[in-house]
Amino acid sequence: MPPRYQSVAVIGAGPSGISAVKALQEEKIFQTVRLFERRGHIGGIWQYDEIPDPFPSQKSSSQQDHEIPSRLPLLGPPSPEDVTSRTGIYEGLDSNVGAKVMAFTHTPFPEINSASSTRHLGRSNPTRPFRVVKKYLEDVFQDYLHLVSLNTTVEKVEKRGKKWTLSLRQSGHGDANNPKDYWWQEQFDAVIVASGHYSVPFVPFIPGLSDAFARYPTVFEHSKAFRKADNYVDKRVVVVGGSVSSADLVADLHAIVKGPLELSQRGKNEALQSAWDLPNVNVRPTIKEIQTTEKGIGVVFSDNSLLEGVDKIIFATGYKLSYPFLAPNPVTPNNRLAGFYQHIFKIGDPSLALVGQVRAAISFRVYEYQAIAVARYFAGRNAVSLPTPQEQDLWEVQRLQYKGHTALFHEIKPDFKEYFDFLTDFAGNPAPGTGGYPLPLGMMDGQNKDSRFFNERINTGSHYEEQQRD
Repeated sequence: MPPRYQSVAVIGAGPSGISAVKALQEEKIFQTVRLFERRGHIGGIWQYDEIPDPFPSQKSSSQQDHEIPSRLPLLGPPSPEDVTSRTGIYEGLDSNVGAKVMAFTHTPFPEINSASSTRHLGRSNPTRPFRVVKKYLEDVFQDYLHLVSLNTTVEKVEKRGKKWTLSLRQSGHGDANNPKDYWWQEQFDAVIVASGHYSVPFVPFIPGLSDAFARYPTVFEHSKAFRKADNYVDKRVVVVGGSVSSADLVADLHAIVKGPLELSQRGKNEALQSAWDLPNVNVRPTIKEIQTTEKGIGVVFSDNSLLEGVDKIIFATGYKLSYPFLAPNPVTPNNRLAGFYQHIFKIGDPSLALVGQVRAAISFRVYEYQAIAVARYFAGRNAVSLPTPQEQDLWEVQRLQYKGHTALFHEIKPDFKEYFDFLTDFAGNPAPGTGGYPLPLGMMDGQNKDSRFFNERINTGSHYEEQQRD
């Protein structure tokens, strides 16, 4: 039998896009598989950018909005860089997800540790330096490089009749004196969006922030811009946030800053209490206002206490979902994605699917399972049928009642087993003659053992990063 869809586009060459392309190719049934990546290499957020993207202005849009030329194809002037594509990797980054459960089931991580992780966590500990993770992804993808179009931004994805039309822009044409962008369109039967959700920093609205940033721009940072602790020695620092990124910053900075490290929290992840209890950390309530004076920046907290002479405010406040190329845009004002069953299939039109939207779900493993489920559905080989659109709508309503209307809607924890069981049952076994494999059961084995290293990392004060910052 022919596949449900003959041609498939994949957007994004990070771990989720790599998983999608591999799973599609293993079905050995699709006429066309194409991968589009806006950067010049694969690996997504595991690539290092020495210069981070600048602090987001509260008046700026989440991504560049380029007007699509009326006539295509076209070789035209270059568009400005979308700085949100720069990553949050820093020089000393190690993963803090255990290598056993983080890895794809088909390929284990090499047993390579950094000197820092060995010093603090012992030999053969389950962390991995980011360069090891980056090479791991490149090695997994090496057989599929012929399918990728690099330096190619997907500017728009829209359904026209039975086909999806992608408007594409590729940089790097022309020469150094006269650079050009090439614009064109391609059509596909189905699309997998695997562009991730750790690109556009979120900074909450705070009275006085815009004026203070205009006057003292170097004071303000998002955790995505962190590169090295040396930049904060003997500085009066305020960290804003109560989850993984905040805990990492606290662990790295509490012993080197001027005075106590000021930690402003609206709420906190209690699993990270060992970070909040570190010495030289002063926990504060939320920020009420930022004041600007001739002497610099002052921070007024919600208990009306005032902290003056602030050198750095680091917002470890997460990211905005950003899918500006999807028409219509499915991102809600509360920062969740609306209308996708099980965080994957577009309700009413499953020819549009997501891989990698979920949070707190054990990367890269969940991407692998999602990708195989999608690939086998696109191939017409899935074991369990999708529910009716009405039943999918009901799933979304019930999910909203359970998790709420924010980005936590996409959080899988604590229901790991239920979600992975759904993906395994839906995908079923591989068809004969394909390159597929059965999704392993018991994927949670080793999770509790490896997770102990995260708390030990906090207690020793060394700085590791979850592969995707919350």
